Amino acid sequence: MRNLVLAQYLLTFREVLEASLLTAIILSYLVMTGRTSMKRYAWYGVFAAIAVSLVLGIIIWFFYGTLSPANQVLFEGIAALIAVAVLTSMIFWMALRAHTLKSRIQGRVEAAATHGAILGVAAVTFILVFREGLETVLFLTPFMVQNISETILGLALGIGAGLALAYAIFRFGVRLDIRRFFFFTSILLILLAGGLFGYAIHELLEFAAIQGTATGWWGQAAYTLPIASDSLFHHKGAIGSVFAVLFGYTVEPEWARLIAHVAYLAAILPLVILIYVRPDTVARLGVRLRRLRRSPVIRGQAPRED
Repeated sequence: MRNLVLAQYLLTFREVLEASLLTAIILSYLVMTGRTSMKRYAWYGVFAAIAVSLVLGIIIWFFYGTLSPANQVLFEGIAALIAVAVLTSMIFWMALRAHTLKSRIQGRVEAAATHGAILGVAAVTFILVFREGLETVLFLTPFMVQNISETILGLALGIGAGLALAYAIFRFGVRLDIRRFFFFTSILLILLAGGLFGYAIHELLEFAAIQGTATGWWGQAAYTLPIASDSLFHHKGAIGSVFAVLFGYTVEPEWARLIAHVAYLAAILPLVILIYVRPDTVARLGVRLRRLRRSPVIRGQAPRED
């Protein structure tokens, strides 16, 4: 799966920028509230989170190397499914909480700093940054086991671009509409996740074939494009690989892969767009759902009689 490091770059860039913005919010709040001496403990949390994330990535890579070829195929499929699940939940989490994220983080830092909990300040930054690091490791795992050199290159480019943009925002006052930025990157990530979901199904079908398990028409090709394997427009070619990353393009998808891909996009893409474009509608719907969940009838309780 040649991808010109685009997927790795995009995933890493988004996560590094998000981690940098979260860290900057914490450091700025400590300075603003006269707790400059606590900044170093916040940095301790950042460095610890980065170190643990790197160790986790190395462990996964070595674990993959110990597997048999058949189990490596299974691992790639499962890793891709986990990455899609985490990526999707992260997109929804950011979409629903982006407008209150700064106040939430400042509240956590204030609670820790007020009680003089130095370790608490370090813990806040560790948890926030490690979450981004863990997501990055999970997202990159399916790509890492296919081509580690491209993954490392995409990782390096994404880290550099993310840190550079974060530095420009806070050092030179570059204006960035955070909500709009996350909206467009979320759309790209959903397209990427859809393709990754289809790829996961493809790997699971391949594992089933290795095990001699019949998959019926689910494993049959839905269509076959008359494109040679050495063509630029093949999904492994220079041009086709870009579309393979962004849209899950392939010249011969199985029915299961095609259905899973289309179903994912049809379910997730409209919801995320609705959250960003019509947040008031989503908020009202959320209130109604919470009221419905607290309803005595829904909770299995008989209504009270006067």
